Amino acid sequence: METITNLISGLNGIVWGPLMLVLILGTGLFLMIGLKLMPLARLGYGFRMLWRGREGQGEGEISPFNALMTSLSATIGTGNIAGVATAIAMGGPGALFWMWCTALVGMATKYAEAVLAVKYREVDERGNHVGGPMYYIKNGLGAKWAWLGTLFAIFGALAGFGIGNTVQANSVAHALSENAGLEIAPVVTGIVMAVLAALVLIGGIRRIAEVAGKLVPLMAIAYLLCGLVVLVLNAGAIPGAVVEIVGEAFTPTAATGGFAGAAVWAAIRFGVARGIFSNEAGLGSAPIAHASAATDNPVRQGSVAMLGTFIDTLIVCSITGLAIVVTGAWTSGETGAALSSMAFEQALPGVGGYVVSLGLAIFAFTTILGWSVYGERCVEYLFGIKSITPFRVLWVLMIPVGAMAQDYLKFVWLIADTLNALMAIPNLVALLLLSPVVFTLTREYFKREE
Repeated sequence: METITNLISGLNGIVWGPLMLVLILGTGLFLMIGLKLMPLARLGYGFRMLWRGREGQGEGEISPFNALMTSLSATIGTGNIAGVATAIAMGGPGALFWMWCTALVGMATKYAEAVLAVKYREVDERGNHVGGPMYYIKNGLGAKWAWLGTLFAIFGALAGFGIGNTVQANSVAHALSENAGLEIAPVVTGIVMAVLAALVLIGGIRRIAEVAGKLVPLMAIAYLLCGLVVLVLNAGAIPGAVVEIVGEAFTPTAATGGFAGAAVWAAIRFGVARGIFSNEAGLGSAPIAHASAATDNPVRQGSVAMLGTFIDTLIVCSITGLAIVVTGAWTSGETGAALSSMAFEQALPGVGGYVVSLGLAIFAFTTILGWSVYGERCVEYLFGIKSITPFRVLWVLMIPVGAMAQDYLKFVWLIADTLNALMAIPNLVALLLLSPVVFTLTREYFKREE
């Protein structure tokens, strides 16, 4: 086991090395400049399209609004609670700054992904619209690049069982078993989540989108309100926390309390890696959901899709991160969900821990649902529609397995982190090569609008 861990750690160090960080941030920055800052300038337009998108306007299985909610159901998960805490615990407060930077340029990346997903989507044998990186690589770049799409589908299918399944189940089981007021056995948590997931998965993407459309807004607003209460109670510490976050993004973080100290490189690495883990901009996962949207224009859906990164990281992750810094919990030596729980508990004694534990459970459950769509589409691309039912059965069975693997949480996170990078590479290459298509479609669309 130790040998395997060392091998994967070595691979993780390579795929999340300087080249990957430059590729992720560089691609986002390139797209943002090529779009002339459109994702930032048209943020209000995106929210208007989201509101109008409650009803479909064109061919597709789910409304544009529910497409975003499905995407958010997969992104608002352990990354927003445990991922942010892990980034700060390993890289110091400065890691949050680099998460913000990743999100800002990630809005352009997410926009481009959705535009291409709708532009190059197909209709499968069941009459459903399917799309994503594997399809825009095959249909946009041509047959000679099809191998790259196959690579993405393989990495995406495997990554789903990490980032979208076992990691989520593991984090929930850990949080509920460690909470003094709950202490629910991991096996119970795993079985309950598996049964609930199976009931939803029977209905396919339509059922998942319906559940996400109702549950995601509700859970996000509830968590944000609790987070805002924590910040209000520590309002005087917020200016100093922001200065600390920005300052330590460029200077080493000194050891203090239980925090061992961190170099600037650690802040950048963990900030970007956990930022991508949370909002998934560049991974190529979200466009798989947006490809099913009932829309008549790729740019309109792209304008909705880019809000996913804004909401996930610049709002939800920021609340968690600021709560951890203003309460001083980041110096405790804790990490993961336990650190977030400690921060909320300090501000809201007797309540904060429950908020984080239950929030994590709901967030993670919807992530399992959202990622089931991504994994299913990747498997369908590789093996056809006959593979869908076996995939769903395996997906449900892996939930309790992940929940009970308490001793392997760090190992599971390591695998998930590595697979994230591997699926991002083919997608980022495709985004760069197809960027002229994105720029042309955007320019022509807004020219007509004006």
